[in-house]
Amino acid sequence: MGWKSHGFRHRSGRKLRKRVRERGIRIRRFLQTFEIGQRVHIDIEPASQKGMPHPRFQGRTGIVRGQRGKAYLVEIRDGGKIKTLIVRPEHLKPQII
Repeated sequence: MGWKSHGFRHRSGRKLRKRVRERGIRIRRFLQTFEIGQRVHIDIEPASQKGMPHPRFQGRTGIVRGQRGKAYLVEIRDGGKIKTLIVRPEHLKPQII
């Protein structure tokens, strides 16, 4: 008998839940583009699992460092470390200054 597999989205239902007025996929989030060096917020779109960062990074802010196919390389600071995430554009929002 083995251990129960908890999976990638285990215990993340409350964190990834959409509010009533936010439901439905907005196509503009899939088509948005970002420049290298631009600051972005990680806002996970639960309807799209491709290119989804781990739920622990929900709400973090990072800097776009490059592009890999349709996805972007986003550099964030996690404690004392700098981590690079590969995230598709539907899970990102531009930071408004």
